[in-house]
Amino acid sequence: MNKQDILSIKQLLSTTTKIVIVPHKNPDGDAIGSTLGLYHYLLKGNHQVNVLVPNDYPTFLKWIPGNDTILKHDSQTTECDALINDADIIFTLDFNAFHRTGSMETVLTKSKALKIMIDHHQAPDDYATYTFSDVSMSSTCEMVYHFIDILEDTNLIDKNIATCLYVGIMTDTGSFRFASTTSTTHKIIAKLIEKGANNTEIHNNIYDTNSYERLQLLGCALSNLKVVPESKAAYITLSQDELNKFNYKKGDTEGFVNYGLSLDNIKLAAIFIEDRQEGIIKISLRSKGNFSVNEMSRAHFEGGGHTNAAGGKSDLSLKDTVEKFISILSSYNKALSDE
Repeated sequence: MNKQDILSIKQLLSTTTKIVIVPHKNPDGDAIGSTLGLYHYLLKGNHQVNVLVPNDYPTFLKWIPGNDTILKHDSQTTECDALINDADIIFTLDFNAFHRTGSMETVLTKSKALKIMIDHHQAPDDYATYTFSDVSMSSTCEMVYHFIDILEDTNLIDKNIATCLYVGIMTDTGSFRFASTTSTTHKIIAKLIEKGANNTEIHNNIYDTNSYERLQLLGCALSNLKVVPESKAAYITLSQDELNKFNYKKGDTEGFVNYGLSLDNIKLAAIFIEDRQEGIIKISLRSKGNFSVNEMSRAHFEGGGHTNAAGGKSDLSLKDTVEKFISILSSYNKALSDE
């Protein structure tokens, strides 16, 4: 984002405006944290601001300040579409292609509103008037902090904004352990704590509230864990029947894939989760070092993401999806052994 873009955005936000903020489908901590953090910031400019999400998200994110203002497109379609069609500006956060918003893709594509993208994923589409894209950033929440800083408004960051942004940075960095965590990331976190973010409370709300059923589901997932030693890979499967048995709720499998990656000598981990309602297998991929699961997912599973964390899907059965995964592993053996 160049100096002229910054001046133009400042001018746009200098007068009261109708603004819509949208994250990707199945929003995670970074998506909800960044949209609500930006929401609280823009409210300070007396704008009319609405956060619209494509669908529901995990319960462990529903304590975040501003959660009760969020509208869900899949259940409030008419209201959401009207707000999009009436918007002057649409901020798209934590995604860079409209298909990532599921059922919102058509109405967003047709919208005449000026669009501003803030995102850290690779290969952004060219739909936004102003694009703030940086794949080196730990999270979209870190980028929202920089965005506020660029606009010379960090003095406006209060406890609500700080809490929202802390959530996304913490979750997208794996509690600050991923390679994308830089000294700048830690400096921003320190400033957010100074602004009122309660790091202990936030961590407890996200990670330390488990249902009995979720822990039983984790046990099931770990019992399904398999290793492909020649490829330094591990994978987990969860069928719809297994999800149903343990009363699965959205977000319950968050972080499960990382157990595979924690195994000694494993460089690539995957989890395959059956979703009969959508008729797909949902896939999460994780890696260590320079092995790109983003490239793997784009090539084989209609997905993408980051070098070390990506998602995808398969229209095959659970059994056939796993067989496909195993069949393509051999072509990556050299790359994985070089890590």
